Amino acid sequence: MTDSHITPQAFAGGLPRSGEPHIELVNLTKSFGPKHVLKGVNLKIYQGEIVYIIGKSGSGKSVTLKNITSLLRPDAGSVFIDGKNVHELEDAELNTLRKRMGVLFQMAALFDSMSVFENVAFSLRRFTKHSPAEIKDIVVDKLAMVGLKDVENLRPSSLSGGMQKRVGLARAIALDPEIVLYDEPTTGVDPILGAAVDDLIKTLNAKTGVTSVVISHDMNSVFRTAHRVAMLYDGEFRLIGTPDDFKKSDDPVIRQFVEGKAKGPIPIV
Repeated sequence: MTDSHITPQAFAGGLPRSGEPHIELVNLTKSFGPKHVLKGVNLKIYQGEIVYIIGKSGSGKSVTLKNITSLLRPDAGSVFIDGKNVHELEDAELNTLRKRMGVLFQMAALFDSMSVFENVAFSLRRFTKHSPAEIKDIVVDKLAMVGLKDVENLRPSSLSGGMQKRVGLARAIALDPEIVLYDEPTTGVDPILGAAVDDLIKTLNAKTGVTSVVISHDMNSVFRTAHRVAMLYDGEFRLIGTPDDFKKSDDPVIRQFVEGKAKGPIPIV
């Protein structure tokens, strides 16, 4: 595994990087039966970064994400957020931590029985003491932030896939999270909508300074959006670096994945 060293002054994207990592994976290990998915991976993610975790299907990307949110527990190793081991927290502490996270699921995962307004307002009603008027203002503001207006009364089923992604993101940021986790955000959308989703990730990052972790295998998105990239292969991070590091790498595994070639060391399963 190679980790491209970047000083705070030279950090890609012009963002400052200093102090302790916002999120840190330390020797994270996870197996399912005989399959070793994560073999002691290490990764530091700093406040305000957009970090993509990439790899082929089944490489452990979503497993990594679920360990960060503590939906899965590792067999060994740790996940630290602001220096606290998330898997050692009591339930109340863990729930408090999760309120600081927003998640955009692969297929938006909206509640079809609810309106757009009710979807975005869901966590506000459950976890805050805001008045109905305050909740309305927040919902309208978050929808506007993702480029949506006058859709509050619509059902998710009446929206295009791209609009559903935007509503999902508005719901994910309703509580003003410090961390947003994206699970394959451009899967199932056309290239134009994919670029729009990338723009949303960058715009949200620029406006709020949120730390973004994106699970993806879309190299176009990586090159458009990422500050740093970590590629999982055979249970380990093959390379951690900037998009330029991936473009310039002569590692045959990296080259095959970046170029999307069928032939190479990565087997087709």
